[in-house]
Amino acid sequence: MLSASSPSPARRTRRQADRRTRRRPALLAASVALGAVVAAGMTGTAAAAQPAPARTAPTYALVSYSTPVDATASAVTTLAGAASRTDAQESATEADAAMSAAATVTADIAASGLDVGDPNPSVDTTALESALTQLREAEATGSPLLPTLTENVADLVPAIDARVSQLRGGLDGAKARKAAEEEAARVAAEAAAAAAAAAEKAAAVRAPTSGMLASVPSGGGSGDNSPAGAQASARGMLGGYGWGDDQFGCLVSLWNKESGWNYQAHNSSSGAHGIPQALPGSKMASAGADWQTNAATQVAWGLGYISSRYGSPCGAWSHSQSTGWY
Repeated sequence: MLSASSPSPARRTRRQADRRTRRRPALLAASVALGAVVAAGMTGTAAAAQPAPARTAPTYALVSYSTPVDATASAVTTLAGAASRTDAQESATEADAAMSAAATVTADIAASGLDVGDPNPSVDTTALESALTQLREAEATGSPLLPTLTENVADLVPAIDARVSQLRGGLDGAKARKAAEEEAARVAAEAAAAAAAAAEKAAAVRAPTSGMLASVPSGGGSGDNSPAGAQASARGMLGGYGWGDDQFGCLVSLWNKESGWNYQAHNSSSGAHGIPQALPGSKMASAGADWQTNAATQVAWGLGYISSRYGSPCGAWSHSQSTGWY
């Protein structure tokens, strides 16, 4: 893809054709004028060779031909010169754009650090720069070589455009490949993270409770199995784990989410049961045989589980918020 500021090769081809079209009137005028000059000269010579009639006055008509001939030649020169200067300026502009595009694509490739599939991703503009310098010098001095130098510059520009287009295509392809690789890596990382989370959750479900809950306080409690009674039992047990009241809010939020502090809560799809949603519910027997009927026993088991796995209710709540389970 060429730079937005660089005319396309097709556009330059059209401009070259336009320049040739503009030169045709100038060349035609020059040819006509030259023919007039030659004709006038020949007429004057022929007339001068004939003797004047003896009985007529001398004529000075031939002398007057010098002024029209000079004016015509001057007009031809002016017209041709203007066309040449216009062509030169257009060729110089196109050359500048081509060299600018070459510098831009080379800098873009270097900045990207990508492999564009070319061992030497650069554009050689040496010949064009030299030809452009000669063209500008000829334009400044009014050199008769201006048309030739203009064509030299115009002939060098398409090769630069083609090389720029080749390198730009290579860079665009390299960027597309890099984006695809990064997307694939992102998808793989997300899949790995999801698999790790699933494995962690599965391990938590299968984890044995023997030994882990050896220090769990006895259920006991007030016998109030309501959510408020269960929370009161929990608050009274926090100190046994060295936790302060700051952990109670996290515990309330955690078990509100899991069961609403309902000791009879049961998840039919997973089999989780009770206030802490033990899976299976029979795990809570390690805290007391009355685990099915005593909210305090369920709370005691749940606090022991939290302590051994997350260190504190706030640790368990943070994990639940990030993964959806604890």
